[in-house]
Order: sequence, then C-alpha cells, then structure tokens
Amino acid sequence: MNENGYLHRPSSIGILACELYIPSIYVDQSSLEAYDNVSKGKYTIGLGQKRMALCSDHEDICSLCLTVLSRLLDETGVHPQQIGRLDVGTETLVDKAKSIKTVLMQLFVEHGNTAVEGVDNMNACYGGTAAIFNAIHWIESSFWDGRYAIVVMGDIAVYAKGNARPTGGAGACALLIGPNAPLVFEPGCRSTHMTNVYDFYKPNLSSPYPVVDGHLSVACYTSALDTCYTQYCTKARMHIEPHSSTVSTDEINLSTFIGVVFHTPYVKLTQKSLARLYLNDIVRNCSYLPSNVIEKYQHLNTCAGSNDKDLERELIQLSQELYEQKTLPGLYFSQNMGNMYTPSAYYSLFSFLSSKPDAEQLYGQRILLFSYGSGLASSMYSLVCRKVQESRFTLTQLQKSIRRARHILDHERIELAPDLIDKLLTEREKNDHQVPFVPSQPIGILKPGDIYLKSIDKNHRRFYEKFHADDTSMNKNTDIPQLYTQYFQDHQINGST
Repeated sequence: MNENGYLHRPSSIGILACELYIPSIYVDQSSLEAYDNVSKGKYTIGLGQKRMALCSDHEDICSLCLTVLSRLLDETGVHPQQIGRLDVGTETLVDKAKSIKTVLMQLFVEHGNTAVEGVDNMNACYGGTAAIFNAIHWIESSFWDGRYAIVVMGDIAVYAKGNARPTGGAGACALLIGPNAPLVFEPGCRSTHMTNVYDFYKPNLSSPYPVVDGHLSVACYTSALDTCYTQYCTKARMHIEPHSSTVSTDEINLSTFIGVVFHTPYVKLTQKSLARLYLNDIVRNCSYLPSNVIEKYQHLNTCAGSNDKDLERELIQLSQELYEQKTLPGLYFSQNMGNMYTPSAYYSLFSFLSSKPDAEQLYGQRILLFSYGSGLASSMYSLVCRKVQESRFTLTQLQKSIRRARHILDHERIELAPDLIDKLLTEREKNDHQVPFVPSQPIGILKPGDIYLKSIDKNHRRFYEKFHADDTSMNKNTDIPQLYTQYFQDHQINGST
C-alpha cells in the first residue's frame, strides 16, 4: 500500500466514456458554393466538406460545455462527488480572466463538491489535448485521490465573410478519464513538437475572427507532422511490449495501426497528411511497401518533397487504399460539422470507433492520433483498444454513445439556407461582447436537456438554464427556417456585404 492508501498505482489510463454535442443548425456546403458564387466543388471537393455546423445566439461556448458535461454525468451515472479533476480545452474565450472551468463548477457545487482540480488550457486547437495530458498526469501522480477526471473541450469556429468562412464549424465533447479504460493512451508512445510561428492567431481581443496565413499554416502542420511521426516511431519501438502485441517492434509504420486520425481543419488536409506519413515510410524503407515504390521514391527526403505538388498527387494515389481503410472512416463528423478546433481530432477518433460494427474488431488494435494547434503546439500518440473485464465502461458502451450522436447528426438537425446563415453570423458579430444581452433567436432549435444562455447582465455575468420541451409551444412541425426568416425581417438584420 502506498502513501495515499491505494494498493497499487493505476494502470491502463484512458477514455472510459464520452458525450458529444451536435449543434442543431447546419448549412449545406454545395448550397454555400452557389451562394458565394464560387466554382462548383470548391468547398465540397477542394476542401472535402459536406455541411457546416453553426450555433444560435442561445448557444455559447459555456452552454456547449455545460450541456456535454451534464449529459456525461447523467448517461454514465457517475456522481459529481466522484470527480476530482476537471480540465477544459478551448480557444473560444468569453473572458480573459474567469475560466470556463469555473462556470462548469456549478454542476458540482450543487452536489457539495468544490474539491475539483484543473482549469482551462488554451493554445488554438491543441488545448483539448493539453487538457487530456493533464488529466492523465494527475491520475499517474502521487496527488491522485482515486476519483475520476473529466476533460471537456469545445469551440465555435467562425470566420469573417470570405474564403475562410466555409472552414468554420462548432462542437464540444466531454470525456471521462480513469484507469482500467477500454481506450488507453499508450504509455511512453508520445511525441511532441512546439515552436514559435504566426500561422493562425487572434490578436484582436474585441473580434472573434482570427488572422490566418493559410499557406504558412499548412506548411507548419506538415512540418510538425513529419517531426512528430519520426519521434513517435523511435519512442514506440522502445515502449511497445512485444509479448502483449501482434505488432513487430522492429519497425513502427502505418501498418502498425488499424486507424490513423488527424486534427482536421478540413477533410482534404487529412488525405494529404496520410500521404505524407506514407512518404516518411518510403524514406525509412519500411517492409510493408511494394518494392517498386521503394525503388522509385527512396532517393527522396521529406524536406525535398514538401512543395512538390506532382509528387503529392502521386503519393495520394499510392496511399489511397490505406487512406480509405485507416483515415476516411474517421472523417464522418468533420465532413458534416466542419472544423471544431479543440475537439476536432477526438471527433475523428470517435467517428473511426463508430465505423466498426463490432467492438471485437478493435480489441488489441492501435489507433494513431495527431493533434495540432497553431502557434504552434503538436503531439502524436497512440491509443490501444481493450476488452475490459468487470467494468461498466466498455468499448461497446463508448460506441453506443458515439452512435447516438451520429443519429442526431443524420436525423435531428435543421438546415438553414446560406442567406440565413449569413444573417445569423452578421448578428453574432454585432452582438459579440454586447451587454446587457438576452438571446432572442428561435429557441426551438434546442433539444430537451440542452443548457442554454439565458442572459448576460450589464456586468457581463452570464446566466444559463436547462431547456425543457414544455418551455415553448414549439412542436415537431414547426418550420424553423421560416421562423428565422421572419426573425431577421423583424430585427432588420441583413447579411454581410
């Protein structure tokens, strides 16, 4: 027994359960192409996007996080007193001092639990990953008191009118972290690359919009991917135990993993990223590759191939089968919701898990994950799927939770035309940091159990309530698009010019 009174240190630390937030409003990207008068396929083929999620004025980052946290506690039956740490990852800031974590504490204080460690983590899209690492490190440490940790991450990604707007999106998720997990963060198998660049940043604290150097950002992402993969393969060879794995530790490569998922600003970037890892394997002369591929490309190095578009297209074609097996199944949420910033990589992970009809197909398998946040911070690490004995937290239960979210995504969302989306974003920009403020858009887009923004007072204090079906005369036949049309007419809201 150690000094904390526990018989042994925790092992197999990872994700026990999850809850995903699906915003109710979306716009179709092909409709957006026509509205923006751009070439057909620019967003749907060039970016690989199908739909983009958006939020009403009843939804802010705190309401999204409150909702997924509340639902995670309800669905798992975990009592708030059983939580000892809560970390938040986001770049959607509503206050420069007060953390979102403190807002979420209302769900614990009402149950008499104020002993909850952790605060917010912020670095562009990397904050959610930093939050997970902090939660894991706490459980591994001498300060762990035997309780669970929760990580909540979410963002509302909006861009000014122009080329970047179709790469927006919104989402949030809550993860229950603890030992004896069905989805384990593999010890020692983690690499990190961080440096100082200005590829995407938000220096104007009065505006929600970023300053973006798109070409630089892709170059930084690619460089970080190369560096992290090289480091990861070296570390994994030392830490993966041969007796507990069907994987050869003599060589770590793309064939080591059943899935390879990425932070996904837009879907097309993931195909290029998988092809990039394939190039890395060619340079390392990995044994699973066809001999003719090795012979043709082995003279290359990753630096020489970074700006060669013809080579990139060849590599995408050569790695197409691997992409369809290992990466494409993880893109369903991103294709249909857009860029979610901090939770993006984890929605990709969950999409991949839900693509397998039977958990038996996943047991003992590894998934490689690359997390990137501009500025920049990046990490690559692996997760192992386990068949857990004598636990209510299983891989099958994780899949059920994810599939509930996919059902909402496919059957319970409301499409708004691009002109209404334009007006919605114009009003969001107008109301940003305005006080006092009371949301007034149609409330019928909310689902029972959603926690929504009720008001902001003159001192910028935010108040939230839980939505119940009887809060409104709304019924399932309500024409939400028509309500929004009437709303914008009544409030004289015009789209951006």
